Formats: sequence, structure tokens, C-alpha cells
Amino acid sequence: MKKNPPERFIGIDISKKSLDIADSLTQQTWQSSHDESGIKNLVEQLIPLNPVLIVLEATGGLEVHLASALVEAPLPVAVVNPRHARDFAKATGQLAKTDTIYAKVLAHFAAAVRPEVREIKNQETQELANLVARRRQLVDMLATEKTRLRQVSKTIRESIQTHIKWLQDCIHDIDKDISKTLKTSSTWRENDQIIQSVPGAGPILSVNLLANVPELGKLNQKQIAALIGLAPINRDSGAFRGRRSIWGGRSHVRSILYMAAISAMNHNPVIREFYQRLTEKGKPFKVVITACMRKLLTIINTMVKTKTHWKENYILNA
Repeated sequence: MKKNPPERFIGIDISKKSLDIADSLTQQTWQSSHDESGIKNLVEQLIPLNPVLIVLEATGGLEVHLASALVEAPLPVAVVNPRHARDFAKATGQLAKTDTIYAKVLAHFAAAVRPEVREIKNQETQELANLVARRRQLVDMLATEKTRLRQVSKTIRESIQTHIKWLQDCIHDIDKDISKTLKTSSTWRENDQIIQSVPGAGPILSVNLLANVPELGKLNQKQIAALIGLAPINRDSGAFRGRRSIWGGRSHVRSILYMAAISAMNHNPVIREFYQRLTEKGKPFKVVITACMRKLLTIINTMVKTKTHWKENYILNA
């Protein structure tokens, strides 16, 4: 009986100045500089190795250029949640932490868990995501200053009002930048029109989905719900049946979906009927709003996949 050839998995630990690489097949480790030439050389080294999977962690944006270069090669790469990799390291008894050791942990994680390869943001999408993230930061600062304004004495009120005006101007300017960026891509323009055709789904939800969910329209209903963190998780053991809850996923997208679902429960006939049906069954509001968020997301996902706009008689099975 012919044996299958041994499989190779690569783990890469990322820091600002260097990349530490581990090969699961040979147990070799090496280091590369974390700059344009270092990434280029690393990609050239990895191509002939023909790895089954390359795993690296999401590190607040440090991984973007490397992940993009690997995808363009093309090489199979998965960017994983750091918490999952750390939990795996603890579960396997690997408590020591150096860059080299952690690269080996990631290679072991790749071989044992085999995380799914998902679409990586290209440079243009990453730039849009950066604008969206900055807008969110400014909105949070504005909300904080408005709250502070109601609590301070008259002596510093003028200073806060000046800052509020500055923040509002910044948000206005970044909204123009986001609009301009969306117009650079025909796909973004088309999908933006599709998403905003859904009652309750406005420009904020649209741009957040376009920037932070490049998988939109490419996954099925269960996959897209799990990706955002809207798939209920069972908590059962023996005869015990715990309450299901949502966890993980892309929380910043989920928070935008929450507000969109609130709007859709009033203005979207499909979501409104769904909301009323669940409420009449006595479901708690938290369960109802989560279900509405999931339904709104899956409707949008299907519409983007099929390139169809909203219609009043648009019906999607729950």
C-alpha cells in the first residue's frame, strides 16, 4: 500500500523587526527580517517547500503585508486569533515563550487544528478598514466628550465644546475619505448599493461589512454567522442543558449589526415580522435581537452573493 507523502506545516511568529519561522516536517527554525526584502526572500523560500498550510497570528495589523505577500504567491495561509494559539500552547504544556518556541507552537497548531484558510484583505481593503477603524475611534471620543460636557464646570466647558467641534469636523472629513475610497472600486460600489438597498442597513453598516468582512457573499449562512460570532454555542453536559450564547467572532462588526437590526425591526418588513413572531413566542429580547442580527446578516450575504437588490417581497428562510 502506497503511503501518503509527509505533510509540511509552517508557523510564523511576527514581531516589528523580525519573523521567526518553524517547519513542522524538519523541525527547523530560522529568522527573516520583517521588511519588504525579508518578506520577499521568505516567500521565495516557502514556495518550493509546498506547505499544506502556513499559520500566523493576527497582531494588530503587523501581519497584513506578510499575509498579503503569501496569498499573492500563492501560498495557503491562515491568520488565527492569538487567543486560540495561546490556549493551544497551554493545552499542550508549552508554557515557555520565545519567538522561536512560539513559531514551533504555531506550526504544531497548524498541523493539529488545521484552521480554515480564509480570504485575506488586500492592501486596498486594509486601507479602507483603517479609515473605518479611525472613524470608530473618533466617534467614541466624541461620545466621551459629550458625556463629559454634561458633568463639568463652566470653566472648562468651552474647551470641551471646542474639542467636540474639532472631532465633528474630523468625522466629516473621514466620511468624505471613505466615500472617495469606495468609489475607487467597481465591486465596492456595486456591493455598497446592494447592502444599502436593504431597509435598516445604512452606510455605516455597509462600509463596515465591505472593510472588515471580505468573505461577505463567499460563505454560506452558517459560515458567515459563525465568522461574525452570531452562531449560538451549545453548553450541554450529560443531562444538563445550558443556555446557548454567542461568543468570539468580529465584535466590532457585531456592534454595528446590533444598531442596524434595531432599525430593521422598525423599517424592514421581513425583520419586523421575524421580530414579532419571536416576541410572541415569549423569547427574551437578547435572543430575539441576536436572531434578527443573524437574519439581517444572512440576507445581506445572500444578496451580495447573488448580486440582487432588495425587493419588498424579498423572503429568506430563517
